[in-house]
Amino acid sequence: MEGMQASKLPPDSFNPLSCSEMGHTPPLGEGAATFWQDVRQSLGQNKKAMLGLYTVLFIILLAVLGPLFSPYSYSDQFLDKQFLKPCKEFWFGTDILGRDIFVRILYGARISLAVGFTVAIINLTIGVLYGGVAGLTGGWADNLMMRVVDVVYSVPLILYVVLLMVLLGPGLKSIFIALGAVYWIEMARIVRGQVLVLKEQEFILATRALGAGGCRILFRHLIPNCAGPIIVTLFMNIPLAIFTEAFLSFLGLGVSAPMASWGVLASNGLTALRTYPHVLFFPTSAITITVIAFNFLGDGLRDALDPKTTKQG
Repeated sequence: MEGMQASKLPPDSFNPLSCSEMGHTPPLGEGAATFWQDVRQSLGQNKKAMLGLYTVLFIILLAVLGPLFSPYSYSDQFLDKQFLKPCKEFWFGTDILGRDIFVRILYGARISLAVGFTVAIINLTIGVLYGGVAGLTGGWADNLMMRVVDVVYSVPLILYVVLLMVLLGPGLKSIFIALGAVYWIEMARIVRGQVLVLKEQEFILATRALGAGGCRILFRHLIPNCAGPIIVTLFMNIPLAIFTEAFLSFLGLGVSAPMASWGVLASNGLTALRTYPHVLFFPTSAITITVIAFNFLGDGLRDALDPKTTKQG
């Protein structure tokens, strides 16, 4: 009103409302958890996944450092100590040539883990590139590329691996080639499906409008947004490669003696199963524990990376 002067209020009379009082979530960087922080928290709450993670880390630690502290090598023979049962000197006993089974299992862990991780990286590289290019290109190129995948996928992959091993001959290098040439199929199918969905999103259309090329769109936008399924498939391929290598070595198509692969140890122990079961029990237990640990970890990563997963209280 005219003639009236508004009284001035002191500055401390005004206090900004908090985000909770305004009904808004805090902006990123001010208390909001990022996606990978949520993944880490969800993974940490999964007891099976953490058990698998700690088991895998423990196996890797044993494989790397265990043989360094052992007085024996995987090829040391003690012909006067054949088929000893587990004792203080030989924790897991000895085999038909008096070799320490515990040390041979540690060396076998190196081979099996090397096969698992190397094959997984090969499958990651080939599968992501193949599936990403097929999904982004579309049209006749996508149809042609995926028909090739369908033809390969229609036959059990282990059959391809066995045939390749017969052609290439036994050996660690042959295993890398055989497994790496086949097991990328599943990765390619998953990445291609994800890319087909993502490339129709608004942020990809905006990137195209700004003049970005296909390579930039694929490597800077599509593949990073497929990280969840890619990581899960990667960790699921590791136990599959380990088990396949053990199976091939068990059949005599893998690494050859005197190398101590878990499959070789299981094959050697099969002949003494009735009289000396410990020779077969320990290597097969190592395979079982490792595969289960990776499966627990893979299942936990799948649940943590899936945004549709309902968190249980």
